[in-house]
Amino acid sequence: MSEPRSPLKIGHEPINLTQVLKRAGWVQSGGEAKSMIGEQRVFVNGEVELRKRRQMKAGDVVRLENGPSIVLTTGD
Repeated sequence: MSEPRSPLKIGHEPINLTQVLKRAGWVQSGGEAKSMIGEQRVFVNGEVELRKRRQMKAGDVVRLENGPSIVLTTGD
């Protein structure tokens, strides 16, 4: 059974991983997002992601270690 994923609309403009974490409400600042990524607590499409500026796209799944997950959508 797969875990439930909440959708997060990102639109059509480029967005990086730190911005995704902020929009999801998982962090309050970019510094907090960078720290969380550096601590290897963020997974993208099932794998640990260490690139803070990774460009994200619709369909990507972001998950926190032992936490919630979201799927990125364009909102169309």
